Amino acid sequence: MKLETPSTTDFSDEQKRYLEGFMTGVQVGRVGRNAAAAADGPVSAEPTGPEAAHIKAQDKVAASGKKLVDQEKFKRDEHPFDAYERLKAQAKGNTPPTPADNFRWRYFGLFYVAPAQNSYMCRLRMPNGIMTHWQLTGLADLAESYGGGYSHVTTRANIQIREIEPKNSVALLEGIQDLGLCSRGSGADNIRNVTGTPTAGIDPQELLDTRPYAREWHYHILNDRSLYGLPRKFNVAFDGAGRIAVLEETNDIAFSAVAVKDGFGVEAGVWFRLGVGGITGHKDFARETGIVVKPEEATAVADAIVRVFIDTGDRTNRLKARLKYVLDSMGVDKFMLAVEQRLGRKLARVPTEAIAPRPAFDRMAHIGAHAQKQVGLNWIGVVLPVGKLSCEQMRGLAKIAQDFGDGEIRLTVWQNLLLSGVRDENVALATAAIEKLGLATKASQIRAGLIACTGNKGCKFAASDTKGHAAAIGDWCEPRVEIDTPLNIHLTGCHHSCAQHYISDIGLIAAKVPGATEDDTVEGYHLFAGGGFGPQAEIGQEVFRDVKAEDTPQTVERLLKAYLAHRASADETFLSFARRHDGESLRKLADAIQ
Repeated sequence: MKLETPSTTDFSDEQKRYLEGFMTGVQVGRVGRNAAAAADGPVSAEPTGPEAAHIKAQDKVAASGKKLVDQEKFKRDEHPFDAYERLKAQAKGNTPPTPADNFRWRYFGLFYVAPAQNSYMCRLRMPNGIMTHWQLTGLADLAESYGGGYSHVTTRANIQIREIEPKNSVALLEGIQDLGLCSRGSGADNIRNVTGTPTAGIDPQELLDTRPYAREWHYHILNDRSLYGLPRKFNVAFDGAGRIAVLEETNDIAFSAVAVKDGFGVEAGVWFRLGVGGITGHKDFARETGIVVKPEEATAVADAIVRVFIDTGDRTNRLKARLKYVLDSMGVDKFMLAVEQRLGRKLARVPTEAIAPRPAFDRMAHIGAHAQKQVGLNWIGVVLPVGKLSCEQMRGLAKIAQDFGDGEIRLTVWQNLLLSGVRDENVALATAAIEKLGLATKASQIRAGLIACTGNKGCKFAASDTKGHAAAIGDWCEPRVEIDTPLNIHLTGCHHSCAQHYISDIGLIAAKVPGATEDDTVEGYHLFAGGGFGPQAEIGQEVFRDVKAEDTPQTVERLLKAYLAHRASADETFLSFARRHDGESLRKLADAIQ
C-alpha cells in the first residue's frame, strides 16, 4: 500500500513538522518490518474466521505432500456462501453452472443433474421431517411454478423438487425461505437433513420426543458457518424408540433413546445411546461406543464429533472421506477420546446390561390409521408410489391435514408421510379423501416396503431407472405372490446407496449388465437378500448378479415363491428364511421355481 503525504495547506508550521516526522517514522517502521520478515523467510498468517479449521486441515494435507481433491480446492478458492451473487447472475442468464459452481450451489441445496436432466434438483431440509399444511401447499405452488410439477419424498424424510431451469433457481430458493423452510447445506460436504422419529410426541410407546433435539441441532447447524465444508457429507438421526424405525444406525451419528437402569453409576432414566460411523452403502452400521448422552447434551456432543471429523477426515480421496474411514484408522476409542478432549470432559459409559430392552418397532406402522398416545386421536400413514407426489396431491393432503388433523405433515424414511391428530370420528372421511387423490392408506406387504431412489431419470450417477423398475416389480409380484409377513424391497441406482439396498430383505443395486452381444450392455441389477436394521441389523448377501432390468420382476417373484415354499413355519419372516441360507442356496431355490 502506498502512503500518501497529506496536504498541509491548512496546518500551522508546528503541525506541518509533526506530520512530516510522523510519515517518516511510519515509512522507516514499514521498511524495518519488511526487512525482518525477509530475514526470517516467508510469513503465512494463521487462518482465522469460521473456515479456519478447514483451512488448517487442508494446509496439513499440502504440508504432507499430498494433493487436495478438486472439491476441496473449490471450497478453498471461494466459499459457496460468498458466491450467491454469481448464482443470481447465472439465473438471470438462464446459464448452467460450471463444474465448480455445480458443487458450490449444493451448499444452497441445488444439484444440476445433467445429463439425466438439464435442470436443477432442489433438496430441502426440515428437522424431524415435519412441516405444516400451509408449507406443503406452498411447496406445491413452487414445484408447479418453478419445477416439474411434482415432488419426491426421500429416504431422509425430506422433499426434493426437480426439473428446475437455471433461470428459476433463485426464485425457488427464496420462495422456500418465504415459507419458513430452507435448503441450506442439504448437499455437498455438509450435515444433511436431521431425521427423527416421525411419530415424535404422539407415539404411545416412545421413550422420548425427538422433535426438540432434532430442531436444536438443525438450528445449531444453520447458524454456525464453521460447520459447513466438512471432508464429506454427514448424517445425524434421533430415534425416540417409537413404532416407526428411523434407521439411525445407518447415520454418522446415531442417537437412540434408551432407558438406563439404576445401579450402574449414572442417573437412571432416559438417555441417548451413542453410535458413530454408520454408512451402509459402504457396508457398515454405526459402531457402539458404550457411551450414553443426556438428551439435553446431544447438540454439544454432536458438535464435538463433527469438529474432530473436520480435523481428521480425508480431503484427498472422496471414496474414503466419510467418518467411517476415520474410525477405521483411529479406532472408536481413540476417536471418542479426541471428542472428550474437545468437550473438556469425560462422557458417561455404561455396560450393555445397564440398558433396558427397547420397545419393538412395527414395520407396518407407517401405513394406515394408528392410535396416538392422545386419546381419540390417530395418525394416518399414506402410501406414496415410490415417493412421488403431484402438486394436486400435495395440496389435497395439506387440505386434509388442515381439515381433519392437527395441520402437520410428517415425512418418514420409508418414502411416505403421516397425517397426525385425526379424530376417531374423522378417520374414515379423511381416508376417503386421501383415496380421492389417487393415493392409499392400505398396502400389501410388497407395496408397503417398496423403496427406490431417483434413478437415471433424474440422477447422473444411477445406472438404471430404479423408480420405474420398482413399480414394475410391484405390478408383477403383487397379484402373483401373497406375502403375509413384513417385507422390504429396496432399489438403489449406484454405490451411494440412497435407497439403502444392503439393509433390505431384498435389495437391488443398479448396474450395466451384459446385453445381447459382448459389446452391448443394458440396465440391470445385482440382487441381495437378508439385510436388516435395528436389532436385526446386518448387511445382505449377494444372491443374483447381472440380472437384466426386464427380468427383475420375475426374479423377485421366484425368490418370494421359494420363500413361501421352503419357510420353516407360517410365521417365519423372509428375513429369517434368507439368513438360514447362503446366497448360492437361495439362488438354487429360486431357480427351481417354475
